[in-house]
Amino acid sequence: MTITQKYSACTSFLAGKLATADGSTMIARNEDAKSALPKHFVVHPHHVSTADERTFKSNDNGFTTKLPEVRGKYTATPEWTAEFGLFEEDGINEYGVAMSATESAYTNERVLGFDPLVKDGLGEEAMVTVTLPYVHSAREGVQYLAKLIEENGTNETNGILFADADEVWYMETAGGHQWVAQRIPDDCYAVVANQLSIQEIDFDDPDHFMFKADIREFVAQHHLNPNPASFNFREIFGVNDLSDEYYNTPRVWEGQRILNPEIKQSPTSHDLPFIRRASRLIQVEDVQQILSSHYEGTPYNPVGTGTETEKHQFRPISLPATQESHILQIKPDLPIEIGGIHWLAMGVAAQSVYVPFFAGMSSTPEMYHHGEKIYSADSAYWVFKLASVLTDAHYQQFIKALNDTRSKVNVAMKNKLHEYETQATQIDRQELTPLLNQAGTEISDIAIKAYQALTAELITKSTDLSPLYFAHNPEL
Repeated sequence: MTITQKYSACTSFLAGKLATADGSTMIARNEDAKSALPKHFVVHPHHVSTADERTFKSNDNGFTTKLPEVRGKYTATPEWTAEFGLFEEDGINEYGVAMSATESAYTNERVLGFDPLVKDGLGEEAMVTVTLPYVHSAREGVQYLAKLIEENGTNETNGILFADADEVWYMETAGGHQWVAQRIPDDCYAVVANQLSIQEIDFDDPDHFMFKADIREFVAQHHLNPNPASFNFREIFGVNDLSDEYYNTPRVWEGQRILNPEIKQSPTSHDLPFIRRASRLIQVEDVQQILSSHYEGTPYNPVGTGTETEKHQFRPISLPATQESHILQIKPDLPIEIGGIHWLAMGVAAQSVYVPFFAGMSSTPEMYHHGEKIYSADSAYWVFKLASVLTDAHYQQFIKALNDTRSKVNVAMKNKLHEYETQATQIDRQELTPLLNQAGTEISDIAIKAYQALTAELITKSTDLSPLYFAHNPEL
């Protein structure tokens, strides 16, 4: 039986604590699937499960597993409907662990011939739900998920991001049961775009690599390594074809171009490194720029000044299929309730804003609980999506107004975030959660109200831009 992989098309980013300006660890990703598929944003409370509650069964493919008794509190961005699965995708838990899943990738046919995908195995739909609430460090997250995959198999090839205050890990699965993970060096970053990206595995460096115990034996038994002098996971398990040159590698090139402009590389190169050291310390704004990029400043910008061929040559990082974009930041020397920031941009990252929420909140604003397949004004997703759609209809006329709004909102939100962070470090712990809930409401209101006002302005201006418009000659 043929198992079909889910070809979603995300772009991911990871950075270690010495690579960032404030010592934060950061993992981030655009969740790309469909151009009109709303996401919600929730907080699941700490919960002690009854025996009946401890069996998880996926609505997506029937994957079933037993869950631990205690579920930690965590944030998540599920689909608007659970009919086809949860797809919670990203969050930060009460133990100080951030997780984002998944970066879809592909296993080559040679490997699949010996270890095929498992139809009812663990997939993207369930990974955050069955992993994040139960792990206490990024390293444990890799180990916990690896055990689930070894025992149950997986129905997809994926990359999974984990972080805590000290370590950042990128894990990749291949075939039905194979996996490796690499710790991003503290002073480095990585950009990933729908490819198996981990390269040389050092089996003697447990501080930076984890792997399936018998993966070397599996590769040797089936003669899968094209270069036995090394063990390059990407070369052994991945797919290297022409589609990479216009769909995947240009996005990695773009992220590295932003953080290492001094390095000259080709956007179609098959040899871009997985790990890089940036030429400067990385800010949250740099990560937002990468995930919002559509090749601005290059001939490949779809709304730029290149030739028609150049403008549509490469798949951009930010595009209409983005459901939500997130940055999970864990700041140093702060309790996770305050130091964990879940930055969330609903819809197209290039036309939305990243709203910061404290990980210690116990609930999200009401508008983040609404939104179905058809537009509704009470949904945070649709507020940001509507402004994007209106801008796209008359891009050259409206993009300045949208960018002006984005800039003003970003400044206002960051000012308010700093105010609340200062307050949060000075109050008693029992007062903390209500304050962080208030912060989420007040900061998100800044963005939502600004975008509602922008929408009103764009609708009004659009009335003069109809193709049926007739300019009356006043002399007649």
